[in-house]
Order: sequence, then C-alpha cells, then structure tokens
Amino acid sequence: MDELGMRKYFEELETPENIRAEILRGVIVLSARSGLTHNRIVAEVMDEIPRQRWRRLQTQNIAMLEETSEPQPDLVVLERGVGPGQGRLMPSLVVTMVVEVVSKSSVHQDYVVKRSIYAAGRIPAYLILDPIMAQCVLLTRPAGDGEDADYLTQQITKFGDPVPLGVLGLELATSDFGTFPDVRPHRYP
Repeated sequence: MDELGMRKYFEELETPENIRAEILRGVIVLSARSGLTHNRIVAEVMDEIPRQRWRRLQTQNIAMLEETSEPQPDLVVLERGVGPGQGRLMPSLVVTMVVEVVSKSSVHQDYVVKRSIYAAGRIPAYLILDPIMAQCVLLTRPAGDGEDADYLTQQITKFGDPVPLGVLGLELATSDFGTFPDVRPHRYP
C-alpha cells in the first residue's frame, strides 16, 4: 500500500472507543487506552502547564514532515494562537513539546521509534515519563532526518525531583507521579 492509500485507510479506520490508533513509519499501531497511573501522570503534567500561554491537547494526532507517521502523543503542548483551528492533524512544526507516558507495551516505541519520529518532525522537546523506571527523560535539540533523526540533548530525572522545562519556562514537579509495581525493569534510555 502506498503512502496515500495508507493515510486514506487510516482516516477511515474505525476503532473501538478504548483503542488508540497511530501510524508510525508506515505501520498502523493499535494500542489499548491507558490505565489510572498513566492518566494521573498526564493530568498532573497538564495541571502544571499554564493554560493562559499553552494549549494542552490529548488524543491529538500530529502530521510529521517527510514521514509516513501520524503519532498520537499522550500530551501535545503548543503556544496559544498557533496551529490550525480545526482538522484532524496538528503540524509538527507548531508543536513545542510532546509527552509520552511509558506503559509495559510501549517501551520500545516511546524510547526508540517515537524518539526518532519526533526529532525528524523538529519538535523542540520530547518528555518521556516512565512509571516503570520512575524516571523522566527530557530530550531536546532535534537533529537529522528520517530514521537517523535524534535529539542531541538528553536529561534523566528521577520521579520526585523537579524537571526543568526550558521550552515552557517552568519546572515540572514529579513527586506525585505514580509507578507500576512489580513490572520488570527495561534497558532504556
């Protein structure tokens, strides 16, 4: 299936209410909606980002330049007044930061696949919140193209310590972030 056919099929795809759909490098990825720990972390982050300056969007697919990808981050942050007023996709070039909360089934996608996709889309900051490892990974300074794209700066902060989010002009408190008990640790970042 060519890129145009893939996008048309994706736009017409009807998924059950509890299933999330994304295109990641030409592959349609379906995943279950998130649980309570995940949702609480996203809500905590949203509460700390001032609405007066920033739009905080959930379940928003992003249009990526030069990519056959339409990821749906857990949270998309952009300045108020930028971006389209309607439509299904938010252009990556107007996005200031994306946030992904790692689940047991999304570790590789969040740390590897989406890291490269978001960097290729020139999104200034990618924040990975990992309740498996109780850590935040802030990636900034995107560089490169396609699958070779990556972030040049990586900062790891343990849950409980504040995360400086320079792109938003704030420090994110993480002391109320929950974790997943009894989940086997992984090897990322």
